[in-house]
Amino acid sequence: MKKHTEHQDRHFSHYTAKYTKIAAGYMGQLMEWPEIVTEGNSLEECRTVLRDAVDEMIQAYQDLGKESSVGRHSGQA
Repeated sequence: MKKHTEHQDRHFSHYTAKYTKIAAGYMGQLMEWPEIVTEGNSLEECRTVLRDAVDEMIQAYQDLGKESSVGRHSGQA
């Protein structure tokens, strides 16, 4: 797993994550962006994978020249 920068953590902190204990560990989902769903063996791993998924989704929207369905992701409120 990659190490997150302060900037990445800052824009991730604008979201509300819901974590659910499942048989395989934990499932994480963003309340504001429900199509982003991840799993991890531990809560920390799930949180890290969820951050990665947010980063990838933001990058995909930027690459397509689109704004995401949840608004700006530049780290600014």
